[in-house]
Amino acid sequence: MVSRARPNLNRPRRWRGRPFGAILHIMTQTHKFRGLALHTWTVDTTPLDGALAAAGSGGFDAVELRRVDFQRCHERGLSNAAVLDLVRAGGVPVSAVGVEYGWTFAAKDDRARLFASLREACENAVALECTTVMSGIGPGNAPLDEAVENVRRAGEIVAGFGLRLALEYQFQHPVVSSLDILRDLIARAGQPNVGLLLDAYHLQRGGRPGRGFEEVPGAEIFYVQLSDVPDAPTATLPPVDRLPPGLGVVRWTELFQLLAAKNYTGYLS
Repeated sequence: MVSRARPNLNRPRRWRGRPFGAILHIMTQTHKFRGLALHTWTVDTTPLDGALAAAGSGGFDAVELRRVDFQRCHERGLSNAAVLDLVRAGGVPVSAVGVEYGWTFAAKDDRARLFASLREACENAVALECTTVMSGIGPGNAPLDEAVENVRRAGEIVAGFGLRLALEYQFQHPVVSSLDILRDLIARAGQPNVGLLLDAYHLQRGGRPGRGFEEVPGAEIFYVQLSDVPDAPTATLPPVDRLPPGLGVVRWTELFQLLAAKNYTGYLS
């Protein structure tokens, strides 16, 4: 954990005077978060080596990798070992490794393949010295009892690698559309290495703005993603209207203050 009593005036200088600069100032001056990670979705059309270079030159403390980042490299002819070498050469720590979505409500015929994919993501995380894999709930609307069993199995797989699994709900999901439902799902699965991924976008869209997760114990929060929300209803599902932090209606100061009060010391991505 990197504890910053005052802002690092060298790296964030390029952001001063911009909305995101205010967020960085709050984060580095008053909170003990581990650091700011660049989610590769932010630069989605950029090849992975370019994204890693951007993270390093942009002053980010880490990078969050998605499964599609590995897939696109494989399509370019790189082996998995070569992709891992590429990431290591970038010199930026990995905050989380994303897994293939869909396993939560997977049909029986798909489970074996999806859990095999989960194992591959865990192997990559271990190789990159990353302690967290993350997953959205993904498609599907099977009974919640089936999801509980799948989360339990996923937790067992991830625990076998000594990792933690951070789960994210989507406000538009047909079943797991709220923080309450996701917390209940995780609690029923009973795996201590499975916890919450809080995404500021879904918190805001799901009626939990600012300090809206006050009742959630800090120990349940494994990972946090930052994305702002426009002051208008989303026009499409799945939504494609995410904004850079500071350009929407998310109450960032309240959110950061509550995370600090709950002693969250992980990455912000």
